[in-house]
Amino acid sequence: MAAKIKKGDNVIVLVGKDKGRTGTVLTVFPGEKKLIVQGISIKKKHQKQTQTQQGGIIEKEGKIHVSNVALIDPKDSKASKVGFKLQKDGQKVRFYKKSGELIDDK
Repeated sequence: MAAKIKKGDNVIVLVGKDKGRTGTVLTVFPGEKKLIVQGISIKKKHQKQTQTQQGGIIEKEGKIHVSNVALIDPKDSKASKVGFKLQKDGQKVRFYKKSGELIDDK
């Protein structure tokens, strides 16, 4: 299965407590079908003090399921589904289904 959402993509959250918020994908876990989005699904963790790190309560992003986010189409700044096309040179690229614009255009 090819990854429809990759690291560095701008996404919008579709469901949950952070619905409507946007962020950049920091990490993708393809085996779990989850990802970490910057500033979304903030969790509080009680950190024990170590020699190098201060103890206390720290906040960090939690994992969110891939089905709960969608890519943002830059043309209209709204959520869009992702499709795949084969280029004439045989390269497989992603595109926004709403506008038809290529994502992996390099």
